[in-house]
Amino acid sequence: MQLGMVGLGKMGANMTRRLVRGGHQLVVSDLSADAVKQLVGDGATGSTSLEDLVSKLKAPRAAWIMVPAGDPTEKTVQSLAKLMQAGDTIIDGGNSMFKDDVRRARMLKDKGIHYVDVGTSGGVWGIDRGYCMMIGGPDEAVQRLDPIFKTLAPGIGDIPRTPGFDKRKSTAEQGYLHCGPSGAGHFVKMVHNGIEYGIMQAYAEGFDIFRNANTEALPEDIRYSLDLPDIAEVWRRGSVISSWLLDLTAMALTENPTLSEYTGFVQDSGEGRWTINAAIDEAVPAEVLTAALYTRFRSRQEHTFAEKLLSAMRQKFGGHVELKAKQ
Repeated sequence: MQLGMVGLGKMGANMTRRLVRGGHQLVVSDLSADAVKQLVGDGATGSTSLEDLVSKLKAPRAAWIMVPAGDPTEKTVQSLAKLMQAGDTIIDGGNSMFKDDVRRARMLKDKGIHYVDVGTSGGVWGIDRGYCMMIGGPDEAVQRLDPIFKTLAPGIGDIPRTPGFDKRKSTAEQGYLHCGPSGAGHFVKMVHNGIEYGIMQAYAEGFDIFRNANTEALPEDIRYSLDLPDIAEVWRRGSVISSWLLDLTAMALTENPTLSEYTGFVQDSGEGRWTINAAIDEAVPAEVLTAALYTRFRSRQEHTFAEKLLSAMRQKFGGHVELKAKQ
C-alpha cells in the first residue's frame, strides 16, 4: 500500500523503515533534507515539500503525520488539508490532545477528507518489536488503512493468548485496535501514558528504598547493602511485577548502578496532565497517576535516585534525552 510519511524523527523514520520492509511504498517528507536522503537510501521515495509529497501519492491518498504535538501538528494538518481532496485521509500518529482530533475531524469532514488519530506506543524499539496502536476515526478510512496498521503492529508473537479472547472478532491481540470515532485513539493513548507514569514511579520509589536500605539512620542489624541490578534481574524471572519497563530498568542499572549520568530531571510530554484533567472531568479519583505527575514537576527542583531512574527508563524506552549530570 502507498503511504506518505511526514516527519522523520526517531519514530517516523523507524516506522517508515518497518513499512518499507513490509512491502509498502512510502513517500517521505521532512524539514531536514538529510533525513529524507537517508530514508530514500532505505527504499522510500523522497519529496522536497508537502506539495511534492501529495503530488506523488495516488488517490485516494493517505498521509501519516509524525511531528511534535501542538503547533507543528496543527500547521501540518492545515497545510495537507489545502492540498488533499475528498476521499483522502490524514493520519495523526503523534501525541495530540484528543479534543484537537475531534475539532480537526469536524473541519476535514466538511471537505470530504477523513481524519484518523493513532496513539502509537513502541518508542525506539518499535522498528523491530512493532508498535502498539490505538486508533480513532471513521470505519471506512480505518479499514482501508488496515494493511498499514497490520505491518506496523507487533502481531501475536510469543505472548500467550488470553483464554476466551480468541473467540472475539478483534485485532487487539495483533497489537492494534480501532477504539472508536475521532479522538478515541488518542484518548486511550493518553490514559496509557498516564498509567505509564504511575508504573514508572512505583519502580523508581521501590529501588530508591533499596538504595537507602543501608543508611546509618537504621539500626545496624537491619541495614542491607543490596545489589540493585541483581534485584531488577531476578524480578524479570517469574515475578508478578515483571514488565518491559522492568526490563529497561534492569538494563539501565546494569550499565550504571549509580545512574550517575542522569540528573534526575524528568520531563512530562503532556499526556499525564491531560489524563488527570480527564479524571477531574469524569469525577474519577486518580491518586497514583496524579502523584506520579507531581513528582515529575518536583524533579525539576531537586533530584533523588528515584528520579534518576525515571530518566533512565524514559531514555531506554523512547530515546528521550534528559539533561545530563555535571561530572
